[in-house]
Amino acid sequence: MKARFHLPDFSKNFEVNRVFIEFKEVFPDCFREGVEIASVYGVFPPAIWNGGRFQYGVCSPDFMKAVIKYLNDKNIPLRFTFTNPLIEKKHLHDEYCNLIMKLADNGMNEVIVASPVLEDYIRTNYPNYKITSSTCKRITEPEKLTEELEKDYHIVVIDYDLNHDFDTLEKIKDKKKCELLVNACCNPGCKLRTEHYRSIGAEQFAYAEQLDKAPNSTFDFTKMKKYAEFHNEAIFNCQCMNRSIFESRHLKNHISPEEIWEKYIPMGFEQFKIEGRTVDVFNLIEHYMYYMIKPECRDESRLRIYIQLAKRGIIKTKF
Repeated sequence: MKARFHLPDFSKNFEVNRVFIEFKEVFPDCFREGVEIASVYGVFPPAIWNGGRFQYGVCSPDFMKAVIKYLNDKNIPLRFTFTNPLIEKKHLHDEYCNLIMKLADNGMNEVIVASPVLEDYIRTNYPNYKITSSTCKRITEPEKLTEELEKDYHIVVIDYDLNHDFDTLEKIKDKKKCELLVNACCNPGCKLRTEHYRSIGAEQFAYAEQLDKAPNSTFDFTKMKKYAEFHNEAIFNCQCMNRSIFESRHLKNHISPEEIWEKYIPMGFEQFKIEGRTVDVFNLIEHYMYYMIKPECRDESRLRIYIQLAKRGIIKTKF
C-alpha cells in the first residue's frame, strides 16, 4: 500500500519541508501507513512559466542548486509548476526559465504543464524530464479525461471537481497514473477558475517585467494598464485561497484522510497532491498533520516540528 504525497513549494517553503522530511526520517512510526513523499512541487521565482499560484521573490542560482541537490539526494524529485496558460512562442527562450531547466536536468526531476506550446518545447529540448498534465487544464468531461490519460504523461492531475465522481473514477484503467488534489480551497464548480489561472499567468509576466525595469518599485498588478483585460474584481477579492484546512474540509470536493485510505487507495489510486504554496507556515503544517500523521501522534509531532522551525528561525518564539 502506497500513499504518495506531493508537497507544496520548494522555494518559499524549502526550510519547512526540509524539517518535515527530516522529521519523517527520525520518526517514521508517527506517519500513516504507506506514506511517501513523492515530490515537492513549485517554482523558483520569478519564472514566467509559472502558473496556478502567483509567486513573489527572486532565487539565485546557488540557492537553486542547493535545493535541487538536497531534495534529489533524498530521492525526492522537484516538480516545476510551469502551468502558465498564456505561454506563447516568444516566452519559450526566457533565460531564467531555461536556466532552471538546465540546472535540474538530471533525469530525476519533473515538469507540470498546461500549455501545449511549452509542453512541446520541453519535450524537444529537455527530454529527460517526466511530464505531468496539470489540473489547470480543467478537464471535467469523462471522455476528454480518458483521452488525456492515454497520452504520454507520467501523471495526470485530475480536476478536483471530479474528486467524488466515482462513476468516472472507477472507469479509469491506470489509476496509479492519476493524481488527486485532496485539499482544494477553491469553491466546487467555480465559474471563474479558468479566468483566475489566466490572471495569475498575466500577473507572473507583469512581475518579471517590473523586476527587470524597476526592481525596487512596489508591485501592484491591478494598476498595470498593459494587463487590464486580466483585472477582475471578483478574482482579486476572492478569499478562497485563505481557507484553512478546517474550512476547506467542508467543501464537497475535499478528500479526507479516511477517504484516502478507506476508499481511494483500495480503488487503486496512490498519488495525492496537497496544495499550499501560498499559505502560512502554521496552516501548511496543519495540512501535513491532517493528511500524513497518525491522529494519535499529531500533537507531539506538531510540537516537535515547531521546535525545529523555531530553532532554525523560521518561526519566531523562544524555547
